[in-house]
Amino acid sequence: MSSFSPSRRDWLRLSAVGAVGASQSGWMQTLAADVAKNPKRHKSVILLWLAGGPATIDMWDLKPGHANGGTFKEIETAANGVKISEHFPKIAKQMKDVAIVRSMGTKEGDHQRATLVGLTGYTPVGAIQFPAIGSLITHELGDQDADLPGFVSIGGREGSIGGGFLGPRFSPLVIGGGIRGNGDGPAGTGADLKVPDLQRPAGVSETNQTKRLDLLAGLEKDFEAGRGSPVGDTLKSATDRAVRMMRPEAAAAFRLEDEKAALRDSYGRSTFGQGCLLARRLVERGVAFVEVSLGGWDTHNNNFSTVERLSGTLDQGFSALMTDLKERGLLDDTLIVCHGEFGRTPKINGNAGRDHWPATWSAVLAGGGIKGGQAVGKTTADGMSVDGEPTRTPDLIATIVKAVGIDPTKQNMSNVSRPIRIADPSAKLIKELL
Repeated sequence: MSSFSPSRRDWLRLSAVGAVGASQSGWMQTLAADVAKNPKRHKSVILLWLAGGPATIDMWDLKPGHANGGTFKEIETAANGVKISEHFPKIAKQMKDVAIVRSMGTKEGDHQRATLVGLTGYTPVGAIQFPAIGSLITHELGDQDADLPGFVSIGGREGSIGGGFLGPRFSPLVIGGGIRGNGDGPAGTGADLKVPDLQRPAGVSETNQTKRLDLLAGLEKDFEAGRGSPVGDTLKSATDRAVRMMRPEAAAAFRLEDEKAALRDSYGRSTFGQGCLLARRLVERGVAFVEVSLGGWDTHNNNFSTVERLSGTLDQGFSALMTDLKERGLLDDTLIVCHGEFGRTPKINGNAGRDHWPATWSAVLAGGGIKGGQAVGKTTADGMSVDGEPTRTPDLIATIVKAVGIDPTKQNMSNVSRPIRIADPSAKLIKELL
């Protein structure tokens, strides 16, 4: 009798159709081992985007005993000498896999411009359409023939930063509500994270659907002849992506209901928590870049109550994501990055709030082979300035792409017929992380 050793794809397919239960003895360990040793597997990135500018002075770089320090306490972590907010008890236990860059110092204090810089690594210049970091990484690592898109944004995102001069093919599939829509849907079911219309319309057979798609392809081919229209390219890209995602194996990636209730509870029954779970399901299936947004950090008023609430949501989702990835043998191949567009003022305003402050803030990285268990750089005792050389957003972008095996100096041709590096030429790698 011949033996059969299921591949990772076989396990995923069997699991998706219910042939293998998640509790089946030994199967998860077999899958995790297979994933970890697969030489063809590329790295993926999950960006936890904290929209609005989080008060990192109340999260990752507290100033206890100083008038700017606020009301929160520090707690010890699993990394010797690294302390973080009391509202991150679960992340604190996993700090050996986490690194904090406390020396972030940038110039943009406007939400829109800072978001663009934070997601592209470039300051807006003339007519150049800079692509998002997710688009750049997908362009380098994504499988263009895969059924799933290489770049997925969960929970809504601000503006239209996407493929830029790389083209619409590399723009994200956006799932979920507005950037501040961090509700949990009906009873935390993740219903607000569904991709609509993945099933054929009622009464349309597979044969008829194939004929319709063939007819559409023929019409598009005739229309595109000699035009090269960006609008036509966008529509065709969207159609092709939708058709591929309708295939059963691809559609199964978005079925959060296939996960055990206990696992879903561990992530938190919020859009962000369930978005983190969906991110794990996507990178597990080879998606190169997933962005999960948690909005509401624009705390000009009542900073401390808001940050405490949002920190609880972030702590649960972030920590569960690390645990889940590690148990599946995926953490070393998945880089998690967590930050917003800037920080908040060290000085507390008259409304118990903190205002925009790009001069000093923190970014957090975990997994992906980076050196965890450390805090890189520091700020002064009052939090008003970086103690030493600031780390700029281009430095962070260059370090992220380098960590996943991409040369940050590689160039792509832009929409103005000028070659543009993946990372700004001024970027310096954060060597302590690599």
